[in-house]
Amino acid sequence: MQFALLNGNRVEALKGKSAVCLGCGQKVIAKCGSIKIHHWAHVSLSHCDSWWESETLWHRQWKEVFAPEFREVSFYDESLKEFHRADIHTASGLTIELQNSPITTEELQSRERFYPKLIWVVNGLKFKGLKILKSIPNPLSPLLDPFEFCASEHLSVIRKIDALAKNPQPEVLNFYHKELKSIPVSSDFYSFSWRNAHKAWLNASCPIFIDFGGHFLYRLRKRHQISTDYNYLQLINKTAFIAKYSELGKDVK
Repeated sequence: MQFALLNGNRVEALKGKSAVCLGCGQKVIAKCGSIKIHHWAHVSLSHCDSWWESETLWHRQWKEVFAPEFREVSFYDESLKEFHRADIHTASGLTIELQNSPITTEELQSRERFYPKLIWVVNGLKFKGLKILKSIPNPLSPLLDPFEFCASEHLSVIRKIDALAKNPQPEVLNFYHKELKSIPVSSDFYSFSWRNAHKAWLNASCPIFIDFGGHFLYRLRKRHQISTDYNYLQLINKTAFIAKYSELGKDVK
């Protein structure tokens, strides 16, 4: 944790000090070594946040984008009789959860039920086997309404009438086909492959923004289809994302 209660004040870790967790009220001690970031650590986690994960430099850098009063905001879960600590919770009621480690589908769904307005920022550098392939047309373009994307590394579609008819051998079309070649490719949308995909993220209900480092995030999107849903990525400027949510905390559109 970045903050704890010491002498009535919400403070960052101070070498040699002990304090009280702002959520569960249990004792925490300062960890101020030369390798890991300075933080407060529980003597025992048995009465605090079961969704806890070790804080990394990646977490801290994201938290410090937001004002201190919006970081590490605690809530009590009546059903589980325990505290949960939102990484970021803005004045508008928006929660941003920063996830660096793997998560189970059960925990992901529990968090999405617990926080009424939630978005995820996920460390994509931990995703093994995820490869961004190529730019694609906007999957939600009305020009693509008569078609459904194929779940393939090769950019291709089938006609929706074949999906409706459950045709076992539909004609597969690429974007050089005469029916498709006039549809523009967009630099905002990308196909991807994900070997050994983290199923929890593909089944999430709340918006997910993947951080691979650098100046952009990739929002994980889904096009609902008759045949099979099509997952794709939308490029998001990180500076614009930070400006929007650090100041306004509005819902993701």
